[in-house]
Amino acid sequence: MPPEQRYQFDAELWLYAAARAPWHFITIPADVASQIRFMAGKTRGFGSIRVRARIGETSWATSLFPDKATGSYFLPVKADVRRRAAIAAGDRVSVELLIG
Repeated sequence: MPPEQRYQFDAELWLYAAARAPWHFITIPADVASQIRFMAGKTRGFGSIRVRARIGETSWATSLFPDKATGSYFLPVKADVRRRAAIAAGDRVSVELLIG
């Protein structure tokens, strides 16, 4: 099992509205995505990686999902997290990820 990994970065929260219900995501910066891919070890279904994410004082368990088009990962940010962290699409946020 790979050692625990911690990553911190700033990125924009964006809205994917093509589905019936809109989803909010943060795209992991390319340099961080490369480190995660190198260290991840075994992935789950769809190549997902379980993480613990934190924005401000709000933390939650979720998964990163690979994006083949960019070679990065998407971090889904559910409504409850956006409400508690007082963030909306277009906001640049500081994110901490813990893997392992």
